[in-house]
Amino acid sequence: MGFMMKDNITWVGKVDWELRRFHGEEYHTERGSSYNSYLVRDEKTVLIDTVWAPFAKEFVAKLKREIDLKKIDYIVACHGEIDHSGALPELMREIPDTPIYCTANAVKSIKGQYHQDWDFRTVKTGDRLSLGSKELVFIEAPMLHWPDSMFCYLTGDAVLFSNDAFGQHYASEKMFNDLVDQGELYQEALKYYANILTPFSRLVDKKIKEVVGLGLPVAMIAPSHGIIWRDNPLQIVEMYAKWAADYQENQVTIIYDTMWNGTRRMAEAIAQGIGEADPAVTVKLFNSARSDKTGIIGEVFKSKAIVVGSPTVNKGVLSSVAGIMEEIRGLGFKNKKAATFGAYGWSGEATKVIGEELEKGGFTLVGDGVRELWYPGEEAIANCVRFGRELAGKL
Repeated sequence: MGFMMKDNITWVGKVDWELRRFHGEEYHTERGSSYNSYLVRDEKTVLIDTVWAPFAKEFVAKLKREIDLKKIDYIVACHGEIDHSGALPELMREIPDTPIYCTANAVKSIKGQYHQDWDFRTVKTGDRLSLGSKELVFIEAPMLHWPDSMFCYLTGDAVLFSNDAFGQHYASEKMFNDLVDQGELYQEALKYYANILTPFSRLVDKKIKEVVGLGLPVAMIAPSHGIIWRDNPLQIVEMYAKWAADYQENQVTIIYDTMWNGTRRMAEAIAQGIGEADPAVTVKLFNSARSDKTGIIGEVFKSKAIVVGSPTVNKGVLSSVAGIMEEIRGLGFKNKKAATFGAYGWSGEATKVIGEELEKGGFTLVGDGVRELWYPGEEAIANCVRFGRELAGKL
């Protein structure tokens, strides 16, 4: 059964405690997640979003215990991605004539995934759907994070159903922000923003200003994943405004992979040098082959600079470094510096390869990096410490 958010609003989603990978194998979700679906009752009843396809039968069975499905007058699909629309085929087999309200782009994505011609009703920003005493107001949110995304706002109750904005991959039996660990909540919210929304930060900033500019009261923000914001709900909007403004903390993140520990020794020596030159800076090291890459991206997001290293392998870099560099490049970070390093035995192209990828990703390279032949001895380690000290002075 669902739980009552308000007398007329029931959460009818699914908490997925076991989820550990999302978006295929790309996003690591060590704290699980939830797929939030909301049932709003007035003179008319509307279901906002559904759940991921593996839970479709369970979702519909539980929804039947909550309400006679034939009493659902409207369905709103804020976003066509399968974690929100995945139960639609199971649900529409029961109530095939129920209209689905969504953006024009969402019609394309939902039809493209399920190959069904349901009764789609397209909406755009400012359109309203009367539920009787209250209305749903639709607000298009393209590229937050798909072209089909939208928010909807429930008048009277002042609830913003924000879909993928303001969410987190965070499973909890206590679904409100004031009832959960605040450190965990914000760690997951930042990681979610860093990995999903960073490329669209300019659009995030614009959309926040647009929504705030509407002057609508907001008593609750109900995203499609994770915790519902009811205690000072605009706190997460304020954080998004900060995160969208080329966010950085006083942190340097060192990312590396290593074959025979030479590049690891270099990473640790560079970290030592940075710390000696600037004791106030936070320095974090991650072996990209052994660390949670979703977490690494969160740390890159927080950093003013990153240092990336790999030994040279076949005139290139180790595969884990290539993989994380592809993710970093695609996220389009702004206003961050970078440097490179690596041990090598023969040709030594790795630092150049990494530098080119960093520049493609929008990073400003600081110097030519440092590379050491064979296994770094005392002189090479001292050189890396010196490199770290000099690097700290340029950040």
